[in-house]
Amino acid sequence: MTASLATQIQSLVDSIAPVDESVRRQAQHQVDQLFKPIGSLGRLETLACQLAAIYRRCDWPLGRKKILVMAADHGVFAEHVAVTPREVTAIQACNTVKGLTGVAALSHANDVGVELLDVGIDSEPIDGTVNIKIARGCGNIASGPAMSREQASQLIANVARYTQQVIDQEQLSVIGIGELGIANTTPAAAIVSVVTGHSPKQVVGLGANFPSHRLAHKVDVVRQAIEANQPDARDGLDIIAKVGGFDLAAMSGAILGASAMRIPVMLDGFLSYASAMIATLLAPNAHGYLIASHLSAEKGASLALNYLQLQPFIDMQLRLGEGSGAALAMPFIDAAHAMVNRMGTMEKHGVPLPSPM
Repeated sequence: MTASLATQIQSLVDSIAPVDESVRRQAQHQVDQLFKPIGSLGRLETLACQLAAIYRRCDWPLGRKKILVMAADHGVFAEHVAVTPREVTAIQACNTVKGLTGVAALSHANDVGVELLDVGIDSEPIDGTVNIKIARGCGNIASGPAMSREQASQLIANVARYTQQVIDQEQLSVIGIGELGIANTTPAAAIVSVVTGHSPKQVVGLGANFPSHRLAHKVDVVRQAIEANQPDARDGLDIIAKVGGFDLAAMSGAILGASAMRIPVMLDGFLSYASAMIATLLAPNAHGYLIASHLSAEKGASLALNYLQLQPFIDMQLRLGEGSGAALAMPFIDAAHAMVNRMGTMEKHGVPLPSPM
């Protein structure tokens, strides 16, 4: 990796400040004053306090929301770890632009924007997408690295920079992240296995309709990838370069870019958990900006969320990806804002504030 690229990554990491804990405490006091039993709105109260800490103010404004969908192909597809044709990545990228995918439909329902970033689809450039393509598909992690360390660093830096530009130009108040990439649950499982220290057998799931009787083969491929590449569990760049993928690296870059801009990131499912692990290894302060939308139906989801110390807001057995779960959870942001700004307070009604037992 060149010195200038290393400097870019370090500069990005250094620009991510921790969320403001003093404002979180102020927000908690304000929420406790609302006309309701203390804690009775549960995790909506926790979310409101987190948002205040992120925005550095208790009266944060609502703004526009957008989901950035990272699309790329994977060399590990050659190991027969997916039954969906590889060409579907490009097809669904086109469908996202046309508004025909799950994330597009659910985002429309919740007034959330969607943008598709081509970070490594094995196709010619697709009209309507943002072309940040590193290559046409990454390497096969079962026999070698997904990409070079320099490629991983460049992609993370490029996507972080683009994310910051979009946030600034469109005045976004929150972003969500999603992905498209046939066979990408295999590298995601490898990342989660390496970072958490759990065995591939404990982490690997069926992904998109993979036959259950072939699950042992997928476990073996993940184990083979880890053994072949020997990623350093303490080094986020080493992990993503050796057993990751372009779409996963790009989501990590988006997390870092948004965190540097001090806005929250709504995670999607299992793939985004893996990317969040990489982002927080690179920049621990990014953790405070993460919101877990839902509990993915993938086998290793709980292990990943436990590592990240995140609690998802919904559990609907989702496993589509694309950012669909992030789209469904976006209204919680608005609900937290409405709670803080529209509810009356005990004090204004002349009612003494009771203390919880």
